[in-house]
Amino acid sequence: MKIEYEDTFVKVAGLIGGPDYVRVARALLNNENATDEEIASATGLKIKTVRKALYDLFGRSLITGVRVRDPKRGWFVYRWKAQRDQTDGFIQTQKKKILNRLKQRLEYEDAHEFYHCGTPTCVTRTFEESMESFFKCPTCQKPLNRVDNTELRAALRWKIKQLEEDINK
Repeated sequence: MKIEYEDTFVKVAGLIGGPDYVRVARALLNNENATDEEIASATGLKIKTVRKALYDLFGRSLITGVRVRDPKRGWFVYRWKAQRDQTDGFIQTQKKKILNRLKQRLEYEDAHEFYHCGTPTCVTRTFEESMESFFKCPTCQKPLNRVDNTELRAALRWKIKQLEEDINK
């Protein structure tokens, strides 16, 4: 059975590693229990590239590998299989990690006042850092002015609410 449409598994693989991972993921879906050499042959990718993708996807529990003895050569090889049922769990875990990071960022934004000199290449500084430099930019020596982060905080709150609703579905 050949799978022609873009499976969620293929999309996730693409987000993780780009076009090479997409080719490996499609090959896994089209040929269950394939070896890395069979996948390399099917995709036209170098064996090193295929193995990197396989080990990465395996490390994220998106595929499984079974070690078997190659009947022709006598040494051990891995037969790889996509774990499509793990894809939704992986996505949920990533969403929770992102939600946690956004909450930490919002907490940081709420807890600090920020200052900037207006020069695009200069860094925005906290109140404490600005005090240490007497409200002068250490890079360009321009005066530091307070930055209004209300819009950023509102955007963070909106995204947090959106993710929480999505996770709780």
